[in-house]
Amino acid sequence: MENRTHTDEYWMRLALIEAEKGWGLCSPNPMVGAVVVKDGEKIGIGYHHRAGEAHAEVLALREARAAAQGADLFVTLEPCCTQGRTPPCVEAILRAGIRRVVIGCLDQNPAHGGRGVTILREAGLEVVSGVLEEDCLKLNEHFFWWINQRRPFVYLKMAMSLDGKIALPDGSSKWITGLEARRQVQRLRQLAGAIMVGGKTARQDNPGLRVIEPPDWPRQPQVCIWSSRLLESDLRIVKEATTAPILCKPTSQAEWVSFLQELGQKDCTFLLLEGGGELAAAALGANIVNKVGFFVAPKLILGRDAIPVTGGKSVATLAGALSLDNLNCERFGQDLLITGYCEHVYRNH
Repeated sequence: MENRTHTDEYWMRLALIEAEKGWGLCSPNPMVGAVVVKDGEKIGIGYHHRAGEAHAEVLALREARAAAQGADLFVTLEPCCTQGRTPPCVEAILRAGIRRVVIGCLDQNPAHGGRGVTILREAGLEVVSGVLEEDCLKLNEHFFWWINQRRPFVYLKMAMSLDGKIALPDGSSKWITGLEARRQVQRLRQLAGAIMVGGKTARQDNPGLRVIEPPDWPRQPQVCIWSSRLLESDLRIVKEATTAPILCKPTSQAEWVSFLQELGQKDCTFLLLEGGGELAAAALGANIVNKVGFFVAPKLILGRDAIPVTGGKSVATLAGALSLDNLNCERFGQDLLITGYCEHVYRNH
């Protein structure tokens, strides 16, 4: 039994690596990877490339062909059991003659979760679930939030010096962090269905807010500007945008939720907030941020007049400070990325 558990984790890890190949490309669908194994050997592998195209299980079974009869299937997410833009994956699994299905995590959609497992078990297949479950859930945390809340997962990204500054008094901020950190930001942009910055940031920094790595990336996020003032036509955001930027300035929680629901209806599963400090404070104050990611550079800017990482008003007491859960720290070059989840994010249930 211990050998089988180890083997299951090994193959599920391979399926997770395969799933990540769909990063930012298969939205609004989740990233899924699948591996077909027989007699201890991989005979098929696949991942979900694009929404509307074949799912990971189907691609892995196609590669395995007739050898899939009596094999094991490892898949990061419970196989679908309903007709959508593609046929149900459980039907392909049953036709292929798979004997055992190992699942990373169950479908988090309450309308479907567990149904695929039930169908497979009733057909006589052995089904194991929960292998590397935490990793499989985290891979698609944005999708699971969107499918249940019908609005995008909100990630607040900021870059600051060690003493909490995001810019000099004149607004200069290029570059606080190094190249490796900025490449990680590109990865976040790849996943984003929309990116939002404050109007002051748009005018002061004049960012493009595009995915530029790799240069041939096929999908660009919708740009949103937290401002009620029209943008100047010579700004990069205006000149380089594939679609017209959305101007809006939600302040109350109700206004934010309404805006997010509109994005969710457009199949946006992940909203990336990239500053500045006033936008960060407004979003955090409205309790609509799911996750924060602060890049911290080993630099000291000093001075009360330098621009702090968040604006707005401070909390009245330390007891009222926003708390973060599940903290993690990664290093990118000389910079640190500290991430955490907001404990009191608003849920509409």
